[in-house]
Amino acid sequence: MCERAAVLSELNGSVNARVMFIGEAPGRKGADRTRIPFSGDQSGRNFDRFLASIGLQRAHIFITSAALCNPRSATGANRRPTATEIRNCSDYLERTIALVNPAIVVTLGTAALEAIRLIEPHEFTLKHDAAKVRRWNGRSLIPLYHPSPQVLITSRKEPAQLRDYKVVAGAIRRLD
Repeated sequence: MCERAAVLSELNGSVNARVMFIGEAPGRKGADRTRIPFSGDQSGRNFDRFLASIGLQRAHIFITSAALCNPRSATGANRRPTATEIRNCSDYLERTIALVNPAIVVTLGTAALEAIRLIEPHEFTLKHDAAKVRRWNGRSLIPLYHPSPQVLITSRKEPAQLRDYKVVAGAIRRLD
């Protein structure tokens, strides 16, 4: 992915955010084009709807990804980042977490949950830990499913994801 531009700038959100969301990678039709994480595509629209359901505004969060550049298949379609690509970006992710220093980290999907394992080992899985508040690296961790249309169809329907975001809202309320 060395020929691709990384999505990491002030457009990711506030460096003073108490909540950080970590996604998989910039989408080809979304952040890779707009330079704003989770924007310009259906995953971004779903994410915005889920945030709105708990009254959380983008101005109050920081969003980054396990892989900072858009991984594409030979046909140009989005693909999941490889373990090597995630490992290559893990130093940036670790430094971003240290810089923002969020009280709550929310991973969106398996790739993000695997990426943070490279920073501080854990045994969490989406199957067993989705929408549960866990302790990780001195902060609260909430693993959630990715807001992509495919996940909404195959793995975690919208009503369940909306319930999951209420867990995030509860964790934020406990900070106050």
